[in-house]
Amino acid sequence: MIGSAAAVFLLVNGRIMGASGLLGGLVDGSGSDDAGERIALLAGLILVPGLLTWAKGGSDTHLTGNLALIVVAGLAVGIGTRLANGCTSGHGVCGISRLSLRGIMATLVYVGAGAATVIALRGLIGGF
Repeated sequence: MIGSAAAVFLLVNGRIMGASGLLGGLVDGSGSDDAGERIALLAGLILVPGLLTWAKGGSDTHLTGNLALIVVAGLAVGIGTRLANGCTSGHGVCGISRLSLRGIMATLVYVGAGAATVIALRGLIGGF
């Protein structure tokens, strides 16, 4: 679904669809000229999965109930995406499909960092 949305966004607008870039433009004001479009797309990213989950009667997740941990994780993701000039949808979906070297390298780094983190934490906590 993200790939299809990114393709339609690129064909209609001629721009790369990255959720962090859309949100960042709203936060820093650089995207004020197309704020309605940005808000609509971001609302769809949040509301559609919520509606589908509700229609399905809920879903099993491994999301923690620790609100502080969720907030810290969200801030870490937000800061990381701004530092990397993009998120998974921007680099992984749109970057790789356009053979962007920056997108490919960013994807390799964050997938590798995620794998290393899981391996390290499982090594410390156990679970292998």
